[in-house]
Amino acid sequence: MKSNLMHLIPPVSRDRIISRFPKWYTPEACLQFKEHFHAQVRAACQQSIGTVGFCKDNFDRDYKATIGVDFEIERFEIIGIPYNLQIWDTAGQEKFKCIASAYYRGAEVIITVFDLADIQTLDHTKQWLEDALRENEPDSSFIFLVGTKKDLVSDAVCERTELDAIRFANEMQAEYWSVSAKTGENVKEFFSRVAALAFEQSMIKELEKTAGHMAQIGAGNLIKMEKNMMEIPEGKNQVSLGCC
Repeated sequence: MKSNLMHLIPPVSRDRIISRFPKWYTPEACLQFKEHFHAQVRAACQQSIGTVGFCKDNFDRDYKATIGVDFEIERFEIIGIPYNLQIWDTAGQEKFKCIASAYYRGAEVIITVFDLADIQTLDHTKQWLEDALRENEPDSSFIFLVGTKKDLVSDAVCERTELDAIRFANEMQAEYWSVSAKTGENVKEFFSRVAALAFEQSMIKELEKTAGHMAQIGAGNLIKMEKNMMEIPEGKNQVSLGCC
């Protein structure tokens, strides 16, 4: 039954097929400098068969602020294996804090987001990160700091803001990116890197659990992502997003 259902899944779009490890945004704030997937992961994927997710792939100028929690699933194919990116977008306002914290648990990826056109929002990212880390085991999550609305600032302003953001990222032990949802600049590249890092980590965990037996990949493993902070729970691959 499961294999029959797999045939009903439409193919992954070409821009979400990842065959090489995606590159970082800037070497000054990078999680890890690597150009290839782990050898054991590549070997396991070559022996596995399966089908493994930016969300609506469009810009909404009338977008409303997140109320509580929003959710999306996006599909990728990573070195031949289907992979779902589960995105949990949590509201950044203080009044939603108690709701959002429940979605931080078990995150494999945490993404804190600020507005490049409003440098004051950068200060909020540390508190969002602390909230997410409080719900997860130490060193269990990849951390990203993302500056959004790059289209609203000049190159000179962006460069100045990035200097502060990269300093924050280094203090947070996070990888830094600048993106624009309106123009699409760096969006695909960013989510490809997030998916690749989370996928590889999930594969390594599965290989360790199975102690040499074939990991069950492409059979429902998910990444959960949130927009105020991106995170991923144990047993699922999840990302939580925290935003201004």
